[in-house]
Amino acid sequence: MEQVPSAGRLVQITVTEGYDLKGFKGDTPVTFIRAEFNQVVLGDSAKITVSPEGSAKYNFTSSFEFNPEGGITLDDLAHKPVFLTVTEVLPKEKKQKEEKTLILGQAVVDLLPLLEGQSSFQTTVPLHPVQGSPLETARSSAKQCRLEVKVLVAEPLLTTAQISGGNLLKVTLEAAYSVPESFILTGPGQNYMVGLQVPSLGEKDYPILFKNGTLKLGGEREPVPRPKKWPIANILAPGANNIPDAFIVGGPYEEEEGELNHPEDSEFRNQAECIKKRIIWDLESRCYLDPSAVVSFQKRIADCRLWPVEITRVPLVTVPKGKAGKTEKTDEEGQLSFHGVAYVNMVPLLYPGVKRIRGAFHVYPYLDSVVHEKTKCLLSLFRDIGHHLIHNNKIGGINSLLSKQAVSKNLKEDKLVKEKDIDGRPRPGDVAPSIKSQSSDTPLEGEPPLSHNPEGQQYVEAGTYVVLEIQLDKALVPKRMPEELARRVKEMIPPRPPLTRRTGGAQKAMSDYHIQIKNISRAILDEYYRMFGKQVAKLESDMDSETLEEQKCQLSYELNFSGKYFAFKEQLKHAVVKIVRDKYLKTTSFESQEELQTFISELYVFLVDQMHVALNQTMPDDVQGTVATIYTSSEQLQLFAFEAEVNENFEMAAAYYKERLVREPQNLDHWLDYGAFCLLTEDNIKAQECFRKALSLNQSHIHSLLLCGVLAVLLENYEQAEIFFEDATCLEPTNVVAWTLLGLYYEIQNNDIRMEMAFHEASKQLQAWMLQAQVTKQKSTGVVEDTEERGKRESSLDPWGITNGSATAIKVEAPAGPGAALSILDKFLEESSKLQSDSQEPILTTQTWDPSISQKPSNTFIKEIPTKKEASKCQDSSALLHPGLHYGVSQTTTIFMETIRFLMKVKAVQYVHRVLAHELLCPQGGPSCEYYLVLAQTHILKKDFAKAEEYLQQAAQMDYLNPNVWGLKGHLYFLSGNHSEAKACYERTISFVVDASEMHFIFLRLGLIYLEEKELEELTEAEDALSEANALNNYNAEVWAYLALVCLKVGRQLEAEQAYKYMIKLKLKDEALLAEIHTLQETVGFGNPSF
Repeated sequence: MEQVPSAGRLVQITVTEGYDLKGFKGDTPVTFIRAEFNQVVLGDSAKITVSPEGSAKYNFTSSFEFNPEGGITLDDLAHKPVFLTVTEVLPKEKKQKEEKTLILGQAVVDLLPLLEGQSSFQTTVPLHPVQGSPLETARSSAKQCRLEVKVLVAEPLLTTAQISGGNLLKVTLEAAYSVPESFILTGPGQNYMVGLQVPSLGEKDYPILFKNGTLKLGGEREPVPRPKKWPIANILAPGANNIPDAFIVGGPYEEEEGELNHPEDSEFRNQAECIKKRIIWDLESRCYLDPSAVVSFQKRIADCRLWPVEITRVPLVTVPKGKAGKTEKTDEEGQLSFHGVAYVNMVPLLYPGVKRIRGAFHVYPYLDSVVHEKTKCLLSLFRDIGHHLIHNNKIGGINSLLSKQAVSKNLKEDKLVKEKDIDGRPRPGDVAPSIKSQSSDTPLEGEPPLSHNPEGQQYVEAGTYVVLEIQLDKALVPKRMPEELARRVKEMIPPRPPLTRRTGGAQKAMSDYHIQIKNISRAILDEYYRMFGKQVAKLESDMDSETLEEQKCQLSYELNFSGKYFAFKEQLKHAVVKIVRDKYLKTTSFESQEELQTFISELYVFLVDQMHVALNQTMPDDVQGTVATIYTSSEQLQLFAFEAEVNENFEMAAAYYKERLVREPQNLDHWLDYGAFCLLTEDNIKAQECFRKALSLNQSHIHSLLLCGVLAVLLENYEQAEIFFEDATCLEPTNVVAWTLLGLYYEIQNNDIRMEMAFHEASKQLQAWMLQAQVTKQKSTGVVEDTEERGKRESSLDPWGITNGSATAIKVEAPAGPGAALSILDKFLEESSKLQSDSQEPILTTQTWDPSISQKPSNTFIKEIPTKKEASKCQDSSALLHPGLHYGVSQTTTIFMETIRFLMKVKAVQYVHRVLAHELLCPQGGPSCEYYLVLAQTHILKKDFAKAEEYLQQAAQMDYLNPNVWGLKGHLYFLSGNHSEAKACYERTISFVVDASEMHFIFLRLGLIYLEEKELEELTEAEDALSEANALNNYNAEVWAYLALVCLKVGRQLEAEQAYKYMIKLKLKDEALLAEIHTLQETVGFGNPSF
C-alpha cells in the first residue's frame, strides 16, 4: 500500500475577493479578514477599503501544515472547517490610541473536497452576519454577502490506495425524544452529551462526541428540512453553524431501519415528537476511515452487530472571563448522571449497496454486563475512556474569539488543546487509562453501582429514544449494477433473435395443400390451352370423348417428357409432408410395412378428397361444402396436458406440451409450462433448458429469471443462481418472491448478513403490498378496518423473522435433499402434536426477546407455536390440488407462504421443502390449514398416503368447511383405491357453495366411481359428469371409454358406437376397461361396428 509522506504539506487558503459588503459607518468601510483553523489563527489580511459597490479585493493567502504524524490529520480536515472572519476597522477618534474594530460576519470553508482526492478547488461561500451587523439588512436583499475562496495543496493529500480503499463516515445526531420528566429547563445548566466510538486508524477507536444538546419543551414538531450543524461550539455568526448543503429531511417511520418503525408505533412517535420534551442537537460529525479502519469496521459490525451509543448529562461549569485558568471545580463537576445507552443495529451497512441507515433507537440504562453481552464492548466512552473530557466540561473555549485571550494565557489548557481534539475528542490512540479495571466490579467514585442504574431506568419509563443517521461515502459492500447483472445473464443466455411469426398446425397445412392444388391446376390448364387451345376453339362443343382421351394422353406425355410432372410433384411434396405431420401427427417411423400401406391408403383417399374440395373452390359452378375441421386452441392443449399430468400419463402430457411449442415456439409461457412439467418429473436438465429458452425470449421476464435461479440451485450452480436472483430483484424491487428466494439462496451459502437483508426487504415489500391491498379493498367495499389492530398483526414480524414478543430460536439445518427436509418436518409436527395433546402450554420454551440483543441468525428463526388453532387463519386460503394450481392469498400470509405458492404453481416441489421448514418456524406462519394442504400434496406425489392423510386430518380440524380439504381427501382415497370414501369426499366437495380449486378432476373421478360401482340409478349422474369432463377435453381415451359403457347400459346404439370409435382412435391403454366394454358389447349385441 502507498504510504503518505511523513513530511508535512501546506494547505493554502486564498480569499481573492468579497462582494456586497457593508460596514457600520460609511459606504466604503475598511475591513480585514482573519483566517482560523483548528482553533489556531492562521493570519490576518491587509486592511482593504471596500468600494462603493461593496466589493473588496483581498488576495489574502494563509496556510496550515497537514501532517498526519502528529499535526493536522485527515480526520481534522473531515469535520473542521476554515473560519474566515471579516472585521471592520473604525476610524480613530481624538485621543484614541488604538483602532477600534467590529466584527461584521463569518464565513465557513468546508475542506471535504480534499478528502475526495482533489488538490485544489474554488468556491463562493456566504458571509454570515453576526448579531447587530449591518450585513443583516443586506441579507434580506436579493444579493447576499459572499467571499471568493481558493484552496490549494501541492499534491493530493490521499494516495490512490486511500482514495479507493478509504471511506468517510458521517454521523448525524438529530434529537432525543420523550426524555424523562426530571429533565427541567430551570436550575443549574446541564450539558447533554451523546457519544460513540468507531475505528479510525486501523484497530484504534476514535470517539465521536455530540455535546451541548438543547432541552426543549414540547408543543410543535421540529421543522423539516432543517440544516445540519457543525459539532463546534461558540461560532460567532449564527448562520455559520450550518453545514453547507446538508439538511435533515426526515421521512416516513416505516422506511427507517431502526426501532419504532411499525404502524403501531406511529401514534407514540407523533406524540413524542410533537408534545413531549426533547433534546435537540442536529449535529453532524465526520470521521475519515483509512483502508485498514474500513476492514476493521466491517469485521466489527459482522462480529458485534449492535453498536453502543451512550447518552448522559453532566453539570455545566461557567468559566468567568479572564479567569479560565483559575476557576476551581465544584463538587458536582464531572459527575455522570442519567447514563444510558442505545443499541444501534449496524448490520444494514453490510448489505450490498447500502450507504445510509437512519432510525429511532430506544435508550436503556447503561449496565456494564448488559452492554458487554450485547455489544462485546468492555469500556464506557464517557466513564472510562473520556472521563478527563467530562472533568474539562466548561462553557466556551472552542473556536470562540471571545475566549482566545483566556485560552492563550493558560499554558496548561493550551497544551491540552494540542493533545485533544478541538471539540473535546481525544486524538486517535490517546486512550486514557481505564479508571476502572475491566475485571473489577468496583464502580467509580460518583458513579452508581454497575448492576443498578435508577437514573438510566427513567429513560425506559419515559420511552426515550434517539434519532440518528449514519452515512458512508461509499458502501462497505459494493452492489452489482443492474447493467452488469443484465450483461452476465446475456452472457449465460444469449437472447434469441425474433423469428417470423408463422401460423402452423393442421389447418395451415390444409390451407397450404389447397393453395398448391390450385396453383398446379392452373399450370396444367395453361399447358393444355397451349397445346390444344386452337383445336378446342374450332370444335367447341362438338368434341367427342375419344378426342378428349387422346388429348389427355398427349398432355400426360408432354408433362412427363418436359419434366413438369416431377416439378409439380416437388411443388406439392412439402404441403403433403405438413399434412402428414400436423394433421395425422405422424413424425416417427412405422412399425411394420402393413401399417405403412394402410396409412398410405388412408392418406391417398384424404388427399384426393381435399383435391376435389380445392378444385370445386376454383370452379364455382359446382361448389361443394367443405368438411369442417376441429382446431384445438393452445389453452385446450394446456388443459389436456394438465389432465394427463394429474392422471400420471406423462407421455401424453409431454406430447401436448410439445405440440404447443411447435405451434408457437416464440411464446415463452409455453416454454415455462413445459419446463414446469419437467420439474414435476424431476428432469431438471430439460427443465433448465426450457427456462433458459424462455429467458432468451425476454431477458427481463421475472418468472423466467427466478426459475432459472431455482434450477441453478438444484443443479448446484450457485454462482449463476446468485446472478439470476439478484437480477430479478433489480428488475422488480417490489417482488416478494424474488427477495425471499434470494434470502434462501444466501442461507444455503451460510451468508447470514445478506440472508437477513433479503428477508428484511421481502417482509417490507409484503407489508406494503398488504397495506395497499387493504386500502383498495376499503375503497371498493367501504369497510374500514381498525388500522391499529391491523398494524399490530402485520408488524409482529421483525424484518428478520423475529417477533417482538416471546420467542424461541430454532435452527433450520439445510437438508441433504427433499426427503430429508420432509422427514424433519414430519418429526417436528409429530412431536408438536404429542405435546399439544399432553399440555396446554406452548410447545417450545419461550424467552422474552429484546430487540437490542445481539442475534446471530445463522439459519435461525424465532417461533412460538400457539396451541390454539385459529380457524380464521385459513378461511381464505386456497388449497393445492395439484402443483400447477395457484393458492388464494390469506390475510395472514408470510413471505414464505407467498414463495410456496409460486413454487407449487411452477411444480418446483423439490425446492418447496426448504421453504416449508421456514414457514413452520415463521412467527406469522406455522401449522396453518394451507400449510398442511401443501404438505399433504407433497406426500401424495411421493405416494406416502399415510402421512398425507394425517396432514389432511390436521387441515380439516383447522378449517372443516374448506372445499379444497375435501377435494384433496377425495383424491387421496381415489389414488389409494378406497373409492367409497373418495365418492363421499367428492360429493361433499361439490355440495359446497364455493367450488374447490379444480373441479374438473373431481367430476371426472366421481363419474368413474359411479360406473365402477355399476349403480344403474346413478347412470344419469355418471353421464353428466363424464360429459362435463369430455367437453373440457375430448382427447381423453378413458372419458370416451366410460361414455361408451354408459351408452351401452342405457341402450343408445349410435352414441355407443361413436364413443367406442373415438376410444379406439385415441388408443385406450386400460386393458381391463377395454375387456369390460367388449364383454358388454357381446351381451347387448351392439356397440362395435366391426362385427
